[in-house]
Amino acid sequence: MLVPMTDSTRVDQVRDLFDAWAEAGRAEGMERGHGPTARQAFERLGLKEGQRYLDVGCGNGYTVRWAAQTHPSVQAFGIDVSEKMVARARQLSSEPNARFIHAPFPLSMLRPGSFSAIFSMEVFYYLPDLAAGLSNVASLLEPGGHFVCIVDYYAENTASHSWPTDVGVQMNLLSESAWREAMEAAGLEVIEQARLFSPLADGAEPDWKQEVGSLMTLAHRAS
Repeated sequence: MLVPMTDSTRVDQVRDLFDAWAEAGRAEGMERGHGPTARQAFERLGLKEGQRYLDVGCGNGYTVRWAAQTHPSVQAFGIDVSEKMVARARQLSSEPNARFIHAPFPLSMLRPGSFSAIFSMEVFYYLPDLAAGLSNVASLLEPGGHFVCIVDYYAENTASHSWPTDVGVQMNLLSESAWREAMEAAGLEVIEQARLFSPLADGAEPDWKQEVGSLMTLAHRAS
């Protein structure tokens, strides 16, 4: 059974979990597993030359590399609470315009209004204070900037409901409509909510990734 914990303890547990996964070689496995849905969401950001991009919970940095490869003038940043994930991201990334920060999110050193696009895959339900995290996203975006958030742990995906017990970390379980409401409460305007589906591997049986899908919410900061 999970017991209530302080915010700092929760951050430490998330850090330790992802450090362990990085050491076990799961960073690239997450890239392969999340890549098809992450790419669908990333493309919705419409990243352009000269823009600044941030991946919150960047893991091994794969979307930061996508952003950096969009154009040399793009400044692409990734932040992750896991030191070992950040080390792996730096090891894998040769793009000079890709940079990585080892820190929990939100991070006060990030300048308000400094990002055109913010991305997050499977991260925001881990935040001890979800409202503060979403409000910080709204603050970090320039007027008209976009935020795309993808979660697999949400109320309509009942296959995910055991995950907090499975990994020993508390998570925020929200419904599709509650995610919309949380973003709107943080000052973001929701443009689109959609389910993103992973392709079925040859010989595999369909599961929630093909039947229920990942929940994507695309929002922007009003101009």
